Amino acid sequence: MKDFVQKGTKIICIGRNYAKHAAELGNQVPSEPFYFIKPTTCYVENGGDIIYHKITKNLHHELELGVVVGRKMSRVPKEDVMAHVAGYCISNDVTCRDLQEKCKSERKPWSISKCLDTHCAVGPFIPASELSHNNIEMVLKVNGEVRQSTNTKNMLFDVPTLLEYVNRHITLLPGDLVQTGTPEGVGPMHVGDIVTLSIPGVSEASFKIIDDC
Repeated sequence: MKDFVQKGTKIICIGRNYAKHAAELGNQVPSEPFYFIKPTTCYVENGGDIIYHKITKNLHHELELGVVVGRKMSRVPKEDVMAHVAGYCISNDVTCRDLQEKCKSERKPWSISKCLDTHCAVGPFIPASELSHNNIEMVLKVNGEVRQSTNTKNMLFDVPTLLEYVNRHITLLPGDLVQTGTPEGVGPMHVGDIVTLSIPGVSEASFKIIDDC
C-alpha cells in the first residue's frame, strides 16, 4: 500500500491520545477515543512543502503515527483488526492553533483549523511487518532541534483499541489513514522552517514551511 496517499478515501484523526498533550492545552483526558476527519486533499508527501496559509497566524506541528488500512474494516472486533492493517507512516497533523481556539471558544466545529491543503504531511509507507505498533519511537525536529519525542507505548488507547472504536461506526477502506494522536511538545512553525519527522532507524521525512502565495 505504498500508494495510500493516492488510494485512500479519508484521514481519521484521533484527538487527545497522550495525557501530557491533553494537559498542555488545558484539556481533559478522554474516557474513550474521539476523532475528526481530514480530507485527502490535505496530503503532502516527503520532500514537499507545507503552506502557511494566510488565514492563520499560529501554525503548529503535531507528530503522529499513521496507521494505513490494507483491507476493508466494518465492525471488525478488536482481536482481528490488526490483520486489516497494511502498515504505518510518520505524520504531522498540521494545525492552525489560533483558528482552533477561536472555533472552540465560539462552540463551532474546528475543521477549518485542521483541513487546509498540505496540512497532513506524511512520510513513506512502512510495511506492518517492520514495526510493533505498541513500541514505536517517534521524533519531530524543527531546524534540527527536537520538539517532540515519544513512544507509542505512551498512548492512552493503543492501535487495536482505536481501530476497533473507529470501524464500529465508520467503514475503513484500503488506503485510509488513521492518525493516532500527538504527544506533548506541540508548537509553532514559521516560514522557512525545515520540519523533520522520524521513526529512528526506520523512516524519515522532511518538509519546508512556505508562504501562501
